[in-house]
Amino acid sequence: MLDAQAVPRRGKLPARYAVIITPLIISVLMSCIVAGISTVQGYGLEPGFMSVWMESWGTSWLVAYPILIVVLPVVRRIVGLIVEQP
Repeated sequence: MLDAQAVPRRGKLPARYAVIITPLIISVLMSCIVAGISTVQGYGLEPGFMSVWMESWGTSWLVAYPILIVVLPVVRRIVGLIVEQP
């Protein structure tokens, strides 16, 4: 069994970075999924699918990330008006 003290712990980023990390993770995941679905529909599962998907994903992410940084605070305010806070 490993000694808990022997395993190095990774430090977490300070809370102030959540404003940047949240849209980063959302944009990576959502743009990947949407680009994949769009690529399958438009291109099909043909040879070269992965390279077309990755190119589409890269372009989508370059657009999605800055948009999320701007839009996410507005979305949080709207949700705050609709959902009761604890």
